[in-house]
Amino acid sequence: MKKINAKLHDGVCQHCKGILEWRVKFNKYKPLTKPKKCVKCLQKTVKDPYHSICRPCAGKLEICAKCGKKEEIVIPIDKGQDRAEIVTAKNGQESRELEDELDFDANLSSKDSDEDTHVLEERFKSMNFERTEI
Repeated sequence: MKKINAKLHDGVCQHCKGILEWRVKFNKYKPLTKPKKCVKCLQKTVKDPYHSICRPCAGKLEICAKCGKKEEIVIPIDKGQDRAEIVTAKNGQESRELEDELDFDANLSSKDSDEDTHVLEERFKSMNFERTEI
């Protein structure tokens, strides 16, 4: 939950930023499990939830990555800086976990190879899930 609250909504217009912040505030924000297809380049490169345009296309065309309108972008996409570096974490372990969660590139490079499946299984096994009573 801390990671969602610390999410920086960049590359979107003021209206879409407000919508995303509302979703976070009222626990409606759901992260993506796998990349979506960009409506501009038609590649599976959209890594942010509720976005329809990938970061490179939105930055190149200077449009909102969520609604696609040519509005003023509140926080521009910084092409040279990795998103994991933007979010400040309390220690290196939290930063590394955040970088691993935000990095979909490993899953995009090959088509369901056994090696990728094995890596994903190991990551899943290493996750710590807390059991809550209802």
